[in-house]
Amino acid sequence: MEIRKIKAEDTWPVRHRVMWPNQPFDFVKVDEDHEGIHYGLFVDDELVSVVSLFLKDGKAQFRKFATEVEHQGKGYGTFLLNYLLKETEGLHVSSVWCNARTEKAGYYERFGFLKTDATYMKGGIEFVVMEKVLV
Repeated sequence: MEIRKIKAEDTWPVRHRVMWPNQPFDFVKVDEDHEGIHYGLFVDDELVSVVSLFLKDGKAQFRKFATEVEHQGKGYGTFLLNYLLKETEGLHVSSVWCNARTEKAGYYERFGFLKTDATYMKGGIEFVVMEKVLV
């Protein structure tokens, strides 16, 4: 297992297959992709999990965190998220936040993220903004 930085376009197929398979391919791209730091977790040179990190206003946001369905439940996503959180420690940010699917909020709570009052709907799915204060 290896984590390395990848290009934004390398994340798109995984994002599409895992997060929004019934949407057009471009639905998984974000305007700021060219500004992000993108990480991929590889198992035997196969890209199985991705996450993108964006820095703005002294905070870090991770987006589009996805693990291939056939590799879920094996700890790869947890390993990648722990790696990402460790990376943020050296970036001098006050917090890390994400837009979590509401049904996945419990997963992020295990990492010290707390739900905020901010929620919204996208593509028929409810999301909640979650944040972990670092300082």
